[in-house]
Amino acid sequence: MSSQHQHAPTFTVSLTLVDGVAVVRVGGELDLVAAPALREQLRAAARLPSQRVVVDMTDVSFCDSVGMSELIVALNNSQNSGGRLVLSGVRGSLERLLYRTGLHNLFERHATWQEALRQMSAERS
Repeated sequence: MSSQHQHAPTFTVSLTLVDGVAVVRVGGELDLVAAPALREQLRAAARLPSQRVVVDMTDVSFCDSVGMSELIVALNNSQNSGGRLVLSGVRGSLERLLYRTGLHNLFERHATWQEALRQMSAERS
């Protein structure tokens, strides 16, 4: 009789390589429970040779401070190792969180992951 679990939002995270760039797609609620899965994918992405990562947040419905701190750690690690991490599809509550915390200037952001890839490709050539 645990009906409260029927509507529990699911969290998804996937890593794909597109033109040598790691695209980490995140969906659902990014919170304390989801953070370890995101951390794992971001670490895997950072280990790839190009060290270029796009984190697509288009399908994120919620992000708390724990989720945000995972993104900040990944960004710092990326910068420290000479890599690059950008966000795409930031909107809604995540965008408000970035502005409220003053972190909106910390992350390079693009409307879509495709746009982020185009930007990265243009800079490489």
